[in-house]
Amino acid sequence: MADGILSGLRVADFSRVLAGPYATMMLADFGADVVKIESPAGDDTRSWRPPVDEAGESTYFASVNRNKRSVVCDLGTPDGLAAARRLAETADVLVENFRPGVMERFGLDEDSLRSANPGLVYCSITGFGRAEGAALPGYDLLVQAVGGLMSITGAPDGEPSKVGVALVDVLTGQNALSGILLALRERDRTGLGSRVDVDLLGSLLAALTNQASSTLATGRSPGRLGNAHPSIAPYELFRAAHRELVVAVGNDRQFAAFATVLGVPGLAADPRFATNEERVRHRAELRAALEPALAARPAAGWVAAFTEARVPAGLVNSVGEAFAFAASLGLDPVTTTVDQETGRVSRQPATPIRLRAAPAVHRTPPPPLGAHDPHWLDVPASTERTTP
Repeated sequence: MADGILSGLRVADFSRVLAGPYATMMLADFGADVVKIESPAGDDTRSWRPPVDEAGESTYFASVNRNKRSVVCDLGTPDGLAAARRLAETADVLVENFRPGVMERFGLDEDSLRSANPGLVYCSITGFGRAEGAALPGYDLLVQAVGGLMSITGAPDGEPSKVGVALVDVLTGQNALSGILLALRERDRTGLGSRVDVDLLGSLLAALTNQASSTLATGRSPGRLGNAHPSIAPYELFRAAHRELVVAVGNDRQFAAFATVLGVPGLAADPRFATNEERVRHRAELRAALEPALAARPAAGWVAAFTEARVPAGLVNSVGEAFAFAASLGLDPVTTTVDQETGRVSRQPATPIRLRAAPAVHRTPPPPLGAHDPHWLDVPASTERTTP
């Protein structure tokens, strides 16, 4: 395995679909040896197609499984279960997102493994926790609905809407990564592993931030504002000539500059718009004043002029345009990995965490199902497990 800040760390990845694989991919990007344990049918996302890449593989699966090894373990057979157990007993980290009770049935739960592997960091990802919500299925769309996100997403006069990506899964994966790293830091002090529990609903509720805070403080749940902001104006989407742009005015200085570039400097002196609080209160009148001026000029021209005046603004890019924009800023947003045996090429978003002294390494593309079965048992455990 290539060097990295987590080199020497072994991860037994029993997770599937998105949240768990996202977290383990991030660990792998920084050098951890992630062994992905799959059923004979493979991770569900292997069959989530189209779209597919040039090799005909699911792009969904590819998005969160680079830098890993794939091992097939049929937990319904003695040999498969024994192999999975051996891996778990030599791992530094175990990640699983089965329904509560499944790992216990296989004897792969934390309590069953702790005596053999006292240093194990055991991360369990659920949809709704391990108590009354244990039996509920943890699908991102469902959590966006019951967790309140859909109620504040969409047009005021339209239906509730989900976000265009499985955002709750991604947030939960990030929380799992943070929890695992915190538990490893605790192990550095004590020599003992610990349990990390994260759930989709809790991750979403915490991510609601200002919308959650306002609800808890006032007792009133916010509604849908489309692309507008509940506490800032103008902070929304507008149509200019040819296409849309967004303006994100965060303070009164920016609004004065915005009005000047727009050619209506008197707006900043209007008592209805002089302060952010008044602009929020009179957002409908403000929008009515801004729309005709913005519609008179192409969006790209406005964005260039606003940016020069230090007013936050941008075009509404497609995903492809977004990658091109990031590249133009020198962010290197795309990574390319090549399978040295087959020549298969995989292009994916680069790891967003940048460490100067120990950067992420994108080594290998997502593995074919069971590609490493003949080899993984030959790889020694990273550490010997002894009770302190």
